[in-house]
Amino acid sequence: MLGTILNVGAILLGGVIGLTAARQLSPRIEYRIKLILGIATIWIGMKTTWQSINGGFGQVMKEIVIVLAALIIGNAIGKIIGLQKRLNKLGEYAKQKFQGEATENARSFGEGFVTCTILFCVGPMAILGSVEDGLTGRFQTLGIKSAMDGLATMAFVKPFGIGPIFAAIPVLAYQGTITLAARSAQTYLQNQSLLDSINAAGGLLILCISVVLLDIQKVPLADYLPALAIAPLLTWLFK
Repeated sequence: MLGTILNVGAILLGGVIGLTAARQLSPRIEYRIKLILGIATIWIGMKTTWQSINGGFGQVMKEIVIVLAALIIGNAIGKIIGLQKRLNKLGEYAKQKFQGEATENARSFGEGFVTCTILFCVGPMAILGSVEDGLTGRFQTLGIKSAMDGLATMAFVKPFGIGPIFAAIPVLAYQGTITLAARSAQTYLQNQSLLDSINAAGGLLILCISVVLLDIQKVPLADYLPALAIAPLLTWLFK
């Protein structure tokens, strides 16, 4: 739960700073922060995957094939379900609300609360980071998300007032529930290889997040989320 608590704290802090600061961060500083977050995400993703793949040459190759197969199958399932498209629609709705309210310079508590709740909860990082926190206790992914949400809250409180700050409540409930559910699932993942397969797939997804953060290429990350369930299943079938 440490990652979620950190995320909630960042939203609260970002809101307070946004309300009290005379001006927003300059584009140059925002770019530098974004670059640092992107580099940190690359390191976390590579480290997570590297530590989760072990054994002899044959075993390592087998694990890599399983993880890649899980990503391919997971992506196919995600596309069939339309995960990324659904999240994009929610994100677009929040964006339109923000732009509309900012243009009118309105200070609506309800609009700010709903807009930021959607933005902070629907992204793949919320799910991926919460699962990682629950299964392994690592909170680095949610740490990066915390920095992003904190900066976003600083911007949102200008047109919306205090509404965005209260989005910390559904973030706590949503991510906390996923983390506790993942922690409960550990009892069904007693075999370390099953946990390693989830972490290896998750590490590659975290690596993909850096591609999005650095504006290198848009990746439909949400469509790959089913891979977190497919990876341990394939590992169990081909153990």
